Amino acid sequence: MGQASSQAAGAEHSAAKPLSMLVAAVGVVYGDIGTSPLYTLKEVFAGHYGVPVNHDGVFGILALIFWSLIWVVTIKYVLFVLRADNQGEGGIMALTALARRASSRYPKLQAVLVILGLIGAALFYGDSMITPAISVLSAVEGLELAFDGLERWVVPMALVVLVALFLIQKHGTDRIGKLFGPVMVAWFLVLGGLGISGIVRHPEVLNALNPIWGVRFFIVHPGMGVAILGAVVLALTGAEALYADMGHFGRKPIARAWLVLVLPALVLNYFGQGALLLENPEAARNPFYLLAPNWALVPLVMLATLATVIASQAVISGAFSLTRQAIQLGYIPRMHIQHTSSAEQGQIYIGAVNWALMVGVILLVIGFESSGALASAYGVAVTGTMLITSILVAAVILLLWKWPPLLAVPILLGFLLVDGMFFAANVPKIIQGGAFPVLAGIVLFILMTTWKRGKELLVDRLDEGALPLPIFISSIRVQPPHRVQGTAVFLTARSDAVPHALLHNLLHNQVLHEQVVLLTVVYEDIPRVPPSRRFEVEAHGEGFFRVILHFGFTDEPDVPQALKLCHLDELDFSPMRTTYFLSRETVIASKLEGMARWREALFAFMLKNANGNLRFFNLPLNRVIELGTQVEM
Repeated sequence: MGQASSQAAGAEHSAAKPLSMLVAAVGVVYGDIGTSPLYTLKEVFAGHYGVPVNHDGVFGILALIFWSLIWVVTIKYVLFVLRADNQGEGGIMALTALARRASSRYPKLQAVLVILGLIGAALFYGDSMITPAISVLSAVEGLELAFDGLERWVVPMALVVLVALFLIQKHGTDRIGKLFGPVMVAWFLVLGGLGISGIVRHPEVLNALNPIWGVRFFIVHPGMGVAILGAVVLALTGAEALYADMGHFGRKPIARAWLVLVLPALVLNYFGQGALLLENPEAARNPFYLLAPNWALVPLVMLATLATVIASQAVISGAFSLTRQAIQLGYIPRMHIQHTSSAEQGQIYIGAVNWALMVGVILLVIGFESSGALASAYGVAVTGTMLITSILVAAVILLLWKWPPLLAVPILLGFLLVDGMFFAANVPKIIQGGAFPVLAGIVLFILMTTWKRGKELLVDRLDEGALPLPIFISSIRVQPPHRVQGTAVFLTARSDAVPHALLHNLLHNQVLHEQVVLLTVVYEDIPRVPPSRRFEVEAHGEGFFRVILHFGFTDEPDVPQALKLCHLDELDFSPMRTTYFLSRETVIASKLEGMARWREALFAFMLKNANGNLRFFNLPLNRVIELGTQVEM
């Protein structure tokens, strides 16, 4: 009987775990796309597009929204993109690393794919500013319907909510994260319930499931057809989050949550709003809130505000994760990364990113003042990222997975065609206000490429006067300096040359340690490196050792902890016997061939303000000696 009870308990636990993962995925992954019904149909019919609020117009838009959700989210992301995981990790930077590995035999193609990946990452940051602004504004605007005279208080209230959201980021989402799933499940159930209430009154609206209505809309309104995709894309906000958050939950919980709960709730709500518009075209000014009964308006606004805060939280956390990946891959200067959970490695906080996003969001809310105005700026960044994702996935499918071209090419061309149409429809928004995320993306792209190129040039300049390690060791044998007890660890990017910090230390102090370790940290194009592959060591004689530590782009680069994996008898990395020597370079812009002078000055500024190796590699404060070097670029 006891055995039967334990088996039943085990079965219950195994059944509960997928359910808890599904609920958690709903809370973190689908907050953004889940709040899109707040403003999508409002922008389509009450915006500047001129879509008639009649039978054909409503049916055509609903068909476009439904089949966009099916093709872009269900088929492209859930069935295809989620399979392009980098050892379980997703997101544009993880995909870029995967595409870079897939195109390793084609250097020119590899360079193009990396540039596209960086553009996609830069656009993601622009999207990370707009999403909190438009989501929270659209939720708070519901109070205008509940209470007269509150129009002028919408922006201040939205700012209070958003500033509070950014202020609590440093405390982490470990505790409040447990509430995200149940709240968003309740939100989707409410979406579905509201939609059903509208569909019951006008069930003929379900005829819009027929794609012919979407095709007919394009035929009847040829000039408006492509342009209206700029508003339809609002229904796809957050589609990229399915892939970006895959490392937290895995592919199956995300896919199941979409098919079982999120997609049905969204479709029901959009069609319910469509039924309301057929009954009352005047409801186009805010069909989401007018779909609800009067008594439920205030509770619905409160639930919507909470849902949009959760959606914004997911985007901000995604920006933190993306930044960490970009730092590890060498495209962003090192920043202080604070872990907000002792149990979950992915829950991190990066202050510089948090405050930069907050400033951008505040400027957007003050500048645009309404969700409708912000909708005119939304779409360029997200559709650009979606298009780039399709290109990178195509490279992975064809070059890494080696799918048969006859099978893969037609599907990939379909993805590129649809994404291209959405992107083309949103390009005119650059003039209407969409320049903000584009400009933010351009600035970030320049910063990332300048940092990457500057680091390469810096290593080249240091290499010009570098002394080969074999020659140095030979000179040590001829004229041995005084040796002191302990282990000296010199961090260096070169594996075959003597670090400048070592030469400076020998020149000024006239001593060497008994054991000298030349340490290089290498980041791989994979998320995590197993402990068995972490460490490489090579002895060069005379107490010199060459050590290479391998980390993935989501690993915590704790150098002292990693060095404990070395079990050579000749090396002793005990804390009180190990001293770490770092070199801090000061860059001086010059006329030497390399980058433009303004980019050299920009790189020098970034290098000066970057987080040093001491904190980034978790080195002990009282065991580090830093030596400076001036380098002309």
